[in-house]
Amino acid sequence: MTALLRHLRGILVFSGFSINTIFWFVPIMLMAIIKLVVPITSFRIGVTRILMGFGEHWISVNSAILQAAGSIDWQSRGMENLDKDNWYLVMVNHQTWVDILVLQQVFNRRIPFLKFFIKRQLVWFPLLGIAWWALDMPFMKRFSKSYLAKNPHMKGKDFETTRRACEKFQHTPTSVINFVEGTRFSEDKRLKRKSPYRHLLSPRSGGFAVAISSMGELFGSILDVTMVYPEGAAQFWDMCCGGHVPVIIDVRERPVDDWLLAGDYEDDREFRSRVHRWLGEIWQEKDELIQQILDVVRVQ
Repeated sequence: MTALLRHLRGILVFSGFSINTIFWFVPIMLMAIIKLVVPITSFRIGVTRILMGFGEHWISVNSAILQAAGSIDWQSRGMENLDKDNWYLVMVNHQTWVDILVLQQVFNRRIPFLKFFIKRQLVWFPLLGIAWWALDMPFMKRFSKSYLAKNPHMKGKDFETTRRACEKFQHTPTSVINFVEGTRFSEDKRLKRKSPYRHLLSPRSGGFAVAISSMGELFGSILDVTMVYPEGAAQFWDMCCGGHVPVIIDVRERPVDDWLLAGDYEDDREFRSRVHRWLGEIWQEKDELIQQILDVVRVQ
């Protein structure tokens, strides 16, 4: 009976997410179409702000549903000086699909609406793909090394496409989120990739470099976010069913150093190596921070 009630709760919570998504999909699409057909910059800027407001309401209702489910028990620190009228690059470690829901709940209305890089194929994901397009999420198409070897004329095209997608953020405060590891953490991936860290995969700098090269001068600062699930990475369905999901979010604000804006990531090997080293040092600090948090939780 207990299991049955848990799954019933999960169905109700998931249904709430679905109904909320459908509800906000309609006005988001209507405003996106209006924005598309009216070629006046000032008008489009105003519509963009309305769309971001719709996105924030969408997230607020999702957050209320999660709180009603009694699932996420989150603690955050380092968020005292955040500014909703600033531009941020948000760097985060990645452990579970739930990360996005948690980050949206924690940062909603504290910083500008979160935009994240999405694989171009996901534009066809039912409802969400079109909603992401309407909310100006930057879609990426990355080419493999083998493809570029056969088609050298395509080198740099993926970066250029993403840069153009980010240009629309120049007129409206924006937060761009980058999961630097490129995929969700697992112990198998850590061992397979020979990561030097205990709790993280090695950082990949491509997405970070695209964001910096496209919007670096706009970013007021970099938000270095560390997410820790003391009881292990949360699963979406368990969360919907009301399972206890403790999560600790540590936010550290870092400056956008001049050298990050001055380099050419694609063609300057020395600059590319410096970016790798810089991210590696941050990831080493992050790995040690995660261990410290876990040690404290175990003592408690």
